[in-house]
Amino acid sequence: MAENIGIRVHNLRKTFQRGRVQACRNVNLQLAEGALMVLLGPSGCGKTTTLRCIAGLEQPDNDDAIWVKGRNITRLQPKDRNLAFVFQDTALFPHLSIRRNISFGLDMHKTYGRSERRRRVNEVAELLHVEDLLERKPHEVSGGQAQRVALGRAIVMEPDAFLLDEPLANLDAALRVEMRTEIKRIQKHLGITTIFVTHDQEEALSLGDVIAVMRDGEVQQVGTSHEIYHYPVNFFVATFIGSPPLNCLPCHVQTDNGALNLASQAFRLPLEAAGGTASLRDHGEIMLGIRPESIAIAPERPDTVAARVSLIEPLGSRTIVILEAEGVELRALVQGETSVREGEAVHLRLDLGRAFFFDNAGNRL
Repeated sequence: MAENIGIRVHNLRKTFQRGRVQACRNVNLQLAEGALMVLLGPSGCGKTTTLRCIAGLEQPDNDDAIWVKGRNITRLQPKDRNLAFVFQDTALFPHLSIRRNISFGLDMHKTYGRSERRRRVNEVAELLHVEDLLERKPHEVSGGQAQRVALGRAIVMEPDAFLLDEPLANLDAALRVEMRTEIKRIQKHLGITTIFVTHDQEEALSLGDVIAVMRDGEVQQVGTSHEIYHYPVNFFVATFIGSPPLNCLPCHVQTDNGALNLASQAFRLPLEAAGGTASLRDHGEIMLGIRPESIAIAPERPDTVAARVSLIEPLGSRTIVILEAEGVELRALVQGETSVREGEAVHLRLDLGRAFFFDNAGNRL
């Protein structure tokens, strides 16, 4: 039996300034009911515009772009879509209590009686751990508590889907980590289809059942955190995801007595270890991308690269080692502390079996 589709975005197109600016170019997304999708990308990539089109705050150029639970809602008013939108700013009413802020949407619907409204607010407040704050005003609670209240105002309406536009952007680092855990817990508990917009890759990788990476109004790749990180479809996705960032080295493929070698300014290495390299034979100039954790400091061997340590960045549970090899800068990621010191000459083993290869157009080979 096929999965029920919670939200489907079909060839979404959205332009501004009479068609001169294309914010969304044939965006296609499909999200199973009850799943959480993260729209990830840099500023101006079209992720928030896509979310606003789903919510009805922007009108797409085409008439069949937005479907929720099998219903075309593209031209419906926002109030008729039964979707809950949570903004970056909590947008709480400062003169109302936390209870009244949470129940605001219910109060606008006269079909709900007082006892029903109170029951829903109490249930949501308990779920979000703000039951002791209901009689306070927004200025009397912390930033994290205020964000919980904003979520509560959305949850209490029992919508078909949640739409969250960078709701954690204004929180400090520690609170962001706490709140993203809370959001994931709440979303799993409620089982409501959710789309979450962010430019923070760590937030996306930790939260999303599925991630859609966007650039210049187009979806570059849709996949799980594992797929996006380990199997990027192009150079943009590979370099956008990952901290420390991907090491990128211009290289060319050489054939020596039938064997393929990868040569750059810093090294010349056999390509047998990469596996499936037959497709590289026809590409002279390529770009090598290798994650910092795929570079290890190792004893000298014919297949290692000579380098010198230029900087060490300890991060507690791991250490970033920045190295220089023939004018090329590389980053290696070491678990725990490292015994090497700045200025020391070392040798590196590059795990080409876990590397990425891209053509001049940025497509993965």
